[in-house]
Amino acid sequence: MYPSSENGASRPPVTAEDLHHAVRLAVAALREAPPEAWDGNAGSLEWDCWETVEHLADDLFAYAVQLGPSAPPLDADVPFVWHSRRPGGPQNAVHADRTAGPAGLLQVLEACGALLVAMVRTTPAETRAYHCFGVSDPEGFAAMGIVETLVHTHDLAQGLGLTWEPPAALCARTLARLFPDAPSDTAPWPTLLWATGRAPLAGHPLRTSWRWDGTPRP
Repeated sequence: MYPSSENGASRPPVTAEDLHHAVRLAVAALREAPPEAWDGNAGSLEWDCWETVEHLADDLFAYAVQLGPSAPPLDADVPFVWHSRRPGGPQNAVHADRTAGPAGLLQVLEACGALLVAMVRTTPAETRAYHCFGVSDPEGFAAMGIVETLVHTHDLAQGLGLTWEPPAALCARTLARLFPDAPSDTAPWPTLLWATGRAPLAGHPLRTSWRWDGTPRP
């Protein structure tokens, strides 16, 4: 049986395989970027494309380690040190060696994605861990990793001159898990971009602030 949504209808769960698929698609798309494009800004972000991939990798790493302790914290992040390498840059625990070039950067992204995939696969479903958008379960952290991957790859595609449109079904499952109040009668990918403040949606103005709801669902 699929979990039930708030209105009682069943919803397909978000899985570790969904997360693996999202990361694989993102890495494949980013491999097409020209080497000279990585110093440009990622879409509307204030970070360049290299920094944005580091930030994405760091998100996946952070979600994985949050599930790692035998008793995950419910009131704070696992206390790694996050720091920025420049004023205004992303605060990361994970940084890629720039001498390894874009290929090495994408290896870092793949590796961090694999850590979260493994943790979601092996962590009991009843486990709970802290996130600032709500104490969550392994499914929730998988969905968070998917959102980060899909929307930051959108940002990167804008900066790198790439085409990027993830599968509608993947977006729909993730929306149902983290954005239950999002419109359900619009195309899933544009709706996810709207839900994360990236674009307006027909009948819905651009969001100037947003957050997901990571709390477990029935």
